[in-house]
Amino acid sequence: MADNHTRSATYRTTRTDEGTTVVTLHGDLDLLAVPVLSVALDDLTSGAEPDLVLDLGPVSFVDCSGLGLLCRARNRVRHRAGRLRLVTPDDEFRRLLARTGLGDVFEVYPGLPEALAGGDASVPVP
Repeated sequence: MADNHTRSATYRTTRTDEGTTVVTLHGDLDLLAVPVLSVALDDLTSGAEPDLVLDLGPVSFVDCSGLGLLCRARNRVRHRAGRLRLVTPDDEFRRLLARTGLGDVFEVYPGLPEALAGGDASVPVP
């Protein structure tokens, strides 16, 4: 398990027994956090068929650079025939995805157990 910190956000990376990597983000996903998180996510998505869950539950703020980071991770995962799931119980974040045209782009789950269960059904964006 690795702990890493930036001024804006912290993250913890764990790996499940099934090989899924879970990255739990805390704080603000903003311009200050993106450079460090970019390096970490690029590393986690560099192999074949990455299976990544980003737990955004503890995230308090996401700006456009944070959305860009999520899109970059998604594109890298898809290019490598992997899977990316986002976890957030926050309806406001799902509305942000919808308002920015990203509502149908990500698999979004309300909690970590649902994301790890491997189901295809994600939470509808309000």
